[in-house]
Amino acid sequence: MQSPTGSVVALSSAASTMFSIGMIFLGYWGLHEASPWRAGDRVIVALALAGFACLGSVPWLATSPAASGDERRFLLARRVFATGACAVWASIALSLVL
Repeated sequence: MQSPTGSVVALSSAASTMFSIGMIFLGYWGLHEASPWRAGDRVIVALALAGFACLGSVPWLATSPAASGDERRFLLARRVFATGACAVWASIALSLVL
């Protein structure tokens, strides 16, 4: 079964939107503050960067060549998007708690 028309575009634009939300969060949160980082700050940044790595690879995974009818790469792109989005939102939630 083929993917619905436009699903690659939708997934790629959703990944770029989540990437932008994460970048805005890091800018607002104070990535460049002069105070020394605590262990919690390092965890927040590591989660955000892992999420960015996942979200940045989504368009590549979704548009990489595959055999006709082979949906494995697209399904992997969807899972990587979900992982990246969860990591970004987890870093945002942790910044509120820590």
